[in-house]
Order: sequence, then C-alpha cells, then structure tokens
Amino acid sequence: MTQYTGIWPVAPTPFNADGTLDLDGMKRVLECLIDQGADGICILANFSEQFLLTDAERDVLTRLSLEHVAGRVPVIVTISHYATQIAVERAKLAKSLGADIVMMMPPYHGATLKGTPEQTFEQFAAVSEVGIPIMVQDAPMSGVDLSVPLLVRMAKELEQVKLFKIECPRAANKIRALIEQGGDAIEAPFDGEEAITLLADLDAGATGSMTSGMIVDQIKPVLTHFHAGRYDEATAAYGRVAMAINHENRQCGWQSCKAAMVEGGVIKSEMCRHPVAPLHPAIRSRLIDLLKPLDPLVLSWGK
Repeated sequence: MTQYTGIWPVAPTPFNADGTLDLDGMKRVLECLIDQGADGICILANFSEQFLLTDAERDVLTRLSLEHVAGRVPVIVTISHYATQIAVERAKLAKSLGADIVMMMPPYHGATLKGTPEQTFEQFAAVSEVGIPIMVQDAPMSGVDLSVPLLVRMAKELEQVKLFKIECPRAANKIRALIEQGGDAIEAPFDGEEAITLLADLDAGATGSMTSGMIVDQIKPVLTHFHAGRYDEATAAYGRVAMAINHENRQCGWQSCKAAMVEGGVIKSEMCRHPVAPLHPAIRSRLIDLLKPLDPLVLSWGK
C-alpha cells in the first residue's frame, strides 16, 4: 500500500481583525488538524488564501508550520507560480526547511497566460530536479488542460512526480484513466475539492483526499471504511457529512473552515483580506447548523 493515503487537509491561514497574520492562530490551526486525525497537512494552498499573501508572509508561514508540526505528520507546501524559476526557488526553500512534498498547479497567470503541455512538463521537470516529491494539482483555477497522457508522461519520466490531486470536472473518470494508463507510476491519486466527489473518486482508485480543515475527523471514517472493504459503512459515513460538504463546496469555499474554527475557539477571527467579502450571515448560520449534529472536534476544540 502506498504511503500516501488518508486525509490530508489544507490548513487555513488565520488573520487578525486588522488583516495581519495571526501566527499564534496558525499554530492552533495546525494542532487542531492533527487532533482531528489528519494524515498529512497542506499549507499555502488555494484554500489557505495563497493569492492574498506576500512572498515574505509565505516564507514566515512555511517556517512556522514546519517547525511547529515538527514531523508529527507529513507537510505539503504549495509552490505554484507562473515563473519556473520562482517555483524552483520555492521548492528549494520548502525542502531546506523539512517539507515532505510540494504541490503545484501547471504554469498559468490570469485568464490568458497558459503553459503549453511542453512548458508544463518542463516546469515540473525543473522542480523535480530539486529532489522533493511533487503533487500535481489538477484544478479548474489554472484553466490549463492536463491531459491524462501528459500526466502519465510526467509520472513515468520525472522522478519526483508521484502524487496527483485531481479536482477537475468528472474527477473520477480522470482518476480511473490515470491509473489504467499510468500503472505503477501513479503512486497516489488524490481526491480534492472538499471531498464533494469522494465516494466516486474512491471507487475510481483514489488513495487519499485533500479536503478543507473543517471536519477532518468526520470525513476520515469514509476513507478508513472504504480502504478496509467496508463499503456500506463508507457510504453511510459519507451520507452523514454530505450536506455539510455540499454547503461548503457550493456556498462557502475556504471561509467555511474559518467560520467553524472561530465558532469552536480555534482562532479569533474569520477575517479574509479584501476583496474577499465576508460570508453572508444566513450562509454562515446554515453552515453551523449543518455542522452541529455531526459534533465535529472543530466546534469544541478551543472551548
């Protein structure tokens, strides 16, 4: 069995009410995720509001997170950037500080600058030379088509391309094709997008899931049951959390985790930097109402 299994949530980046980084809150976020049973943690991802952070802040958060986790679980550092040189520099920093894996989307910037398949391959090849395992993030945000043949080529020809976070439309079809065409080169296909397609993705062969940090302890049993062959129990466990996941995915985005963590005393503020608007009070209220019957650790962790 691959070492890359289970649930690897994205850690939110907490801000103080004035918009500055809440570094103590970041440590509490990491502790909460570990206490929820995270098998690994990802930082600086889209759900960490990476596009609202300065480069200096990224460095601070990378150092703090790796020092605080201190090897208790593997840590993935997101390094996506349009410039290959910068992606390589970010990978080198992450490796030097003890990161276990880096995650990156293909090169893109805005709606018009898109890496070609060959440019994408070249960027991943350059990062592979740094010598740290890479998770390929296949996300709609990039707008770059990562075909199955391209992903298979990267897996077979680039030593460090080992993991694949597939969160494109009809992800299960792509995961299944990826495994069929890539064979043993596909070490760890992961589910993403808040686990909104988790059951279908597990059926297709996903070994793990990268969710938000909201209800890690409630989603983890789905994977545990499934990989133990208890498919009815996995389905029931997923049905229990499906409404909360749907609300998060369709209505809240990364703000759901922050709202839950404020509600549970993990962090002090759910502030997101402008131009991100606060959750509508009714949307937030519905989220908490959906979470309470699940009794997730996040709602009591800091109380």
